[in-house]
Amino acid sequence: MSRTVQPVPRWAVITTFVLSLIGLGISIFLTISHFDNAVIINSCSTGGGTINCLAVTTSAQSYLLGIPVAILGLGTYLVMTALNSPWGWRATNYWLHVARFVIALISMLFVFWLLYAELIIINHICEYCTAVHVVTFALLIVLTVVSPTQLGWTRSRAE
Repeated sequence: MSRTVQPVPRWAVITTFVLSLIGLGISIFLTISHFDNAVIINSCSTGGGTINCLAVTTSAQSYLLGIPVAILGLGTYLVMTALNSPWGWRATNYWLHVARFVIALISMLFVFWLLYAELIIINHICEYCTAVHVVTFALLIVLTVVSPTQLGWTRSRAE
């Protein structure tokens, strides 16, 4: 069975690519900060208040199965930047487009875990982590609007 991919609006291509580049940039910063605490200390709050990046990025919850969460974010945004590039959107392989939507969905579920960890377990939030969370949410919103029609899961509004 051959599956065809429908075109998406230009605004979705541009928006997802820009959001992915923003997420990639922040993820690069967080990965560098993970390995060099001086970067995070000099760039955001590290005091005793609610906003404390150092407390978040050095907590036990900043690792998943021994892998720094920052590296997982970097890997995710490298993939999402490729998939959300204009070239990625033009790909004819149906499953690449499915993967884009699934990765965004799984990423948002992971964001929920990270928010729980920050707010309930660590009792601090990191503004850079929050920025990545917002970008991830925005990506999921855009993809939720365009992917079902693109993948043939629903009918186009024009029909």
